[in-house]
Amino acid sequence: MVNRNQYIPQVAFHPGETLSEKLDELGMGPKEFAIRTGKPEKTIIAIIKGKSSITAEMAVQFEHVLKIPAHFWLNIQRNYDEFIAREERKNVLTSSIGWAKRFPLAEMIKKGWLPQNKSIEARTADLLAFFSISNHVAWEDYYLNQQLKVAFRISLAHTKEPYAISAWLRKGDLQASELQAPDYNEKDFKDALPEIKSIMAKHPNDFANKLQATCLAAGVKVVYTPCLPKAPIVGSTRWLNDTPLIQLSGRYKRNDIFWFTFFHEAGHIILHGKKDIFLEKVDYSGYDRNKEEEADNFAIKWTLTKDEEQEIIDSESLTEADIKHFAKKFNTHPAIIIGRLQHDKLLPYGLGRQFFKPVIFK
Repeated sequence: MVNRNQYIPQVAFHPGETLSEKLDELGMGPKEFAIRTGKPEKTIIAIIKGKSSITAEMAVQFEHVLKIPAHFWLNIQRNYDEFIAREERKNVLTSSIGWAKRFPLAEMIKKGWLPQNKSIEARTADLLAFFSISNHVAWEDYYLNQQLKVAFRISLAHTKEPYAISAWLRKGDLQASELQAPDYNEKDFKDALPEIKSIMAKHPNDFANKLQATCLAAGVKVVYTPCLPKAPIVGSTRWLNDTPLIQLSGRYKRNDIFWFTFFHEAGHIILHGKKDIFLEKVDYSGYDRNKEEEADNFAIKWTLTKDEEQEIIDSESLTEADIKHFAKKFNTHPAIIIGRLQHDKLLPYGLGRQFFKPVIFK
């Protein structure tokens, strides 16, 4: 990040211009100066024309001949090089503006993911910094062309909104980097699932913190990333090096959907390999229906089993008291029961709304 007090030249001159003026003042031609400094004449001419740079070794030689300190020449050269680099950077930003406009920039700024800048040039620079890339081509190589398969093993090229989805995923990466986790331990994670199920059943106000802390103790990072426009993703599972990451959006703001999604993602971690990346509710390359069904069955096991659901269906009545009774008996939440019965079209939508709890991340 640039220091605000740092001097950035608006214009700079190549040291060759100063050298040319000094030689004219001394009445010394390039050939004579070349002989006196022990440098090829073509090198001196290239410097005078601004086509070559003055090195530290040259600056010391110039100092002895012209009686001008070496640091003088090096400072001019450094300022000029920085000026040229920044001008080239402006060109890069200009070429990336069209790319940046495809992201939901206003919403990303509103959520605090990007700084409050109004110009599209500044927003483009902020977006590149957000992704830690130098230009939009690097983003395409990473998220579309799979140039770094070790880090990102799927392509978003065929998704409807690769820009918004990549921003959501990147935010999850940044959130995960702020969490310190021990090495992943599969046994510890499996042993933690009953405790997590109890958190689900009670759904306390601090459920998000409890879930994150419980998973973190087993080496699993859980982060909550709100949805972006045009990115209807509810969750994702992937491995950052050797650490599994579950990223949840809470998109539907209902506790039954939230907890099913969590256990679905947990199933991916336990049942499937480190090389897979899973995105829920979006189409992407590498989508595996069988693995998604396996993760669904894992989530069913930990939220409300098929046998438990059947017992509820077979009951003589299904009053509010009955729902609470079964929820307590099966150590689940009443909303899980209502949501499942509605999903299986055994209960009309609209009934049992009082059981649903909001999903609010604090």
